[in-house]
Amino acid sequence: MTVGNKRRQPSLAQLRAFAAVAEHLHFRDAAGAIGMSQPALSGAVSALEETLGVTLLERTTRKVLLSPEGERIAVRAKAVLAEVGALMEEAEAVRAPFTGVLRLGVIPTVAPYLLPTVLRLVHERYPHLDLQVHEEQTASLVEGLANGRLDLLLLAVPLGVPGVAELPLFDEDFVLVTPLDHWLGGREGIPREALRELNLLLLDEGHCLRDQALDICREAGREDAPVTTTAAGLSTLVQLVAGGLGVTLLPRTALKVEISRSSQLLTGYFTDPAPTRRVALAMRAGAARGAEYEELAAALREALRPLPVRVLDQDA
Repeated sequence: MTVGNKRRQPSLAQLRAFAAVAEHLHFRDAAGAIGMSQPALSGAVSALEETLGVTLLERTTRKVLLSPEGERIAVRAKAVLAEVGALMEEAEAVRAPFTGVLRLGVIPTVAPYLLPTVLRLVHERYPHLDLQVHEEQTASLVEGLANGRLDLLLLAVPLGVPGVAELPLFDEDFVLVTPLDHWLGGREGIPREALRELNLLLLDEGHCLRDQALDICREAGREDAPVTTTAAGLSTLVQLVAGGLGVTLLPRTALKVEISRSSQLLTGYFTDPAPTRRVALAMRAGAARGAEYEELAAALREALRPLPVRVLDQDA
């Protein structure tokens, strides 16, 4: 057998740098995303190009584009990094359960209301677990789970995403929030059909709660109507309602926090069956720490029972 010169191998740092640039198509944004200085990132990508003997990027003064070769290599780089992440996850699972880092992604319409319970549970039951929380919208969380940036998600389901397993936690009703002088304020047994004529205020595009609210309206027979006022978060949304601009729908877990912000709000409750949403943990199917995540889900279901939700069985 003839042994030739050993070809240099790309480093993981080089692959991470290139994968970040391929995702963001911007050196500054890519550097910020992976915590690397911009000069170091640029150097790592250049070193990868030299190592591979391939031009990966087309650089101009205004933007960065992937070359045709770069598009192909980016797919491979992401796959390699995902496998390395899985290797590290496997090693952590073998070493000891509920230790090491757990990167939890949470949607904004869940985080403020459930995190106190989640953090208290982890602190008391899993003191050696390094829980790191990332609040992002659903699409970003699912992408982060797929590429290994996140380990576990806490969000509204169903997602319908291949390769993602859902561990349902609870169902919760939506409540109508109105100004003090609104005719539905404080009422119970509100029919869903009432939503057909209301001036409904919604969150910005990208929030799953917005999509859920629109689905509820369509089920009530409401035709799509232009939305003239939106908000980036629920806190702003309820202030708009308090100011008389319209009404909105809130999940019941948000009521205690959000309604306390203003004395100019009333709540109304729908007739059964009320519109609902389901909240679950989501993990990569076949995750090495899957048994841990299932145990965490079971513990969370018990911890969440004091909240105004309907806790679900594991097989729900």
